[in-house]
Amino acid sequence: MIEKTVKVAHFSDLHLSGRRDRSQIARLERLLEAIKAARYDHIVITGDIVDSAAPSDWKVLRDILVRQGLYSWDKVTVIPGNHDLINLEEELRVYNAINPDFAGRKRRLRRRLLEFCEVFSELITGNEPVTGFPFIKILQYEDLTLSLVMVNTVYPWMHLENPLGARGYVNPGELTALEGSDVASVLEGSFVIGVCHHAFRIYGTGFPIDQAFDWTMELINRKELINVMRRLDARVILHGHFHRFQTYSYGSLRIVNGGSFHYNPCRYSEMVIGADRSFSQRFVDISPEK
Repeated sequence: MIEKTVKVAHFSDLHLSGRRDRSQIARLERLLEAIKAARYDHIVITGDIVDSAAPSDWKVLRDILVRQGLYSWDKVTVIPGNHDLINLEEELRVYNAINPDFAGRKRRLRRRLLEFCEVFSELITGNEPVTGFPFIKILQYEDLTLSLVMVNTVYPWMHLENPLGARGYVNPGELTALEGSDVASVLEGSFVIGVCHHAFRIYGTGFPIDQAFDWTMELINRKELINVMRRLDARVILHGHFHRFQTYSYGSLRIVNGGSFHYNPCRYSEMVIGADRSFSQRFVDISPEK
């Protein structure tokens, strides 16, 4: 008897430059065609789709997924990264840079996040109204239920606390929403995967220059998010942000960094999950374009 498995493909950090970025668009089409040929059950894209934070550029990915026959709630999950929601050039303009209105920046980020959810609504809520983050997908396969728990980790730009717009933070309201007993009961018995953009580990060395870089990129309340994912019995967390294809662990929780499509458009992460909730992970390379 052949055991049925569920296969998940994961990649991140596309950093597309709009419709004129024809070479990267062609490479993305090629990667998706390879993933389709390998018959994956689901694809997860963990943010930084574009560099511009422009909704018109987000739609480039949406149109590609439509062309590939992948623009469907049960086939693909997409979340935003900091480059999708924060226009650093705009924030660094003189007026904005000297404006201490942090509440205003939070409102702008929330509006842009909601707009992102509306552009990709079919992948986030399907036919249901858009409500934002966190959101959960429960995908039922023949021998396994797969649950994806998505949180937003993009944090508003600030002069001192987030000067590059690259630090991450999960709104405590999102964490509280996931801690309800009703959430745990809904996920019970399924294979749970957490999904976010920011990395839980960057360099992590004792060198001052690495520590400075880590600070500019870190997920500030990563321990709190880890604790929530553990309480939900998550087995794996998928992320991007730090442009390295890597895996590491926090205790029994496996973390997978989907690297950067922008720097290596021929690599993605594969997870194979068994009906007994065992799983394996590896990075897959497709042949480079000729």
